[in-house]
Amino acid sequence: MTERREGMLIVISGPSGTGKGTLVKKLLDVDPSIQFSISYTTRKRRDNELDGVDYRFISEEEYDELLESGAFLEHATVHGHRYGTPAGPIDEGIKQGRSYLLDIDPQGAMNVMKTRPDCVSIFILPPSYEALRVRLHTRNTDDPQEIARRLANAKGEVKQMHHYRYVIVNDNLDLAFEQLMHIIGAERQRTTRYFPHIEEQ
Repeated sequence: MTERREGMLIVISGPSGTGKGTLVKKLLDVDPSIQFSISYTTRKRRDNELDGVDYRFISEEEYDELLESGAFLEHATVHGHRYGTPAGPIDEGIKQGRSYLLDIDPQGAMNVMKTRPDCVSIFILPPSYEALRVRLHTRNTDDPQEIARRLANAKGEVKQMHHYRYVIVNDNLDLAFEQLMHIIGAERQRTTRYFPHIEEQ
């Protein structure tokens, strides 16, 4: 038997503080065949972030140049900052069998779903808004004003959940990760990206 397999574009999003980052890191750690797509952003780098690893931090002028040249698969302004995902490397890599993961906000995810309808879209939902508030406070990466803005935005983002192919409630990290792995495994076997050929006798 011979087989050919194309990669897939995995889109994971949800409100800030739902544990997206933890789930993404666990997935990338156990599955080296999936590559994290590094987005461009105009926001300032946080102390725990590395340029070229978490994001590519660029100026407003550099962002404008990339936008004008059509370099982005999707782009959006979120919480007052601009983000963009480069298209070229992803499209080429998928044809060669590599899979890419985007950890992006729902606004950006909607754009990807329109231009790449075969993407695997997964929405991470918190068990409650109170749990979300606690998580945002305990991670100590944002000031109170930023936390309030993210909580306010969360309610609008949750309303977009029905646009996604899958939803995972992250109330238990181990269970949520198990569900994520099942989704990825099933999507790999879709006949739109997996092409086995059985030889005739």
